[in-house]
Amino acid sequence: MYDTQITLTGWIGGEVTLRDVGEGRQVASFRVACTPTRFRDGEWIKGTTSWHTVKAWGRLARHAATSLHSGDPVVVHGRLVADAWERDGKPQTSFEVVASAVGHDLSQGTTTFARPAPLEAPGDDQPVAQPVAQPTGQAGEQAAA
Repeated sequence: MYDTQITLTGWIGGEVTLRDVGEGRQVASFRVACTPTRFRDGEWIKGTTSWHTVKAWGRLARHAATSLHSGDPVVVHGRLVADAWERDGKPQTSFEVVASAVGHDLSQGTTTFARPAPLEAPGDDQPVAQPVAQPTGQAGEQAAA
């Protein structure tokens, strides 16, 4: 509940890798490059690019591996997680984003959505997709006419 949440917009820098981690669970990982751009004195100036490691689990992992490719513009939202360790007696820290939502950045282009089959593997950490209800009654009939 008190986790640090972060949202990134950037570009995928390499293919998404999907790994089985046992007991039917999967994790996808990919890198996102974020380059700030500012308009100054009549021209666009690019800042320093920062790279972020993103991990997605379960159904989100499978969907990300199927949908995302190197160079795609993305929006990623998730928890910022720090990993601390020692190397040669010196403290080291790295950060990664554990994604709760990932999608194409529609400010950069268009995409098409496809709903997965309603039954997913048991044990997923996210709810099963439900079919979209179709309009019925008078309003639905008028729309079809």
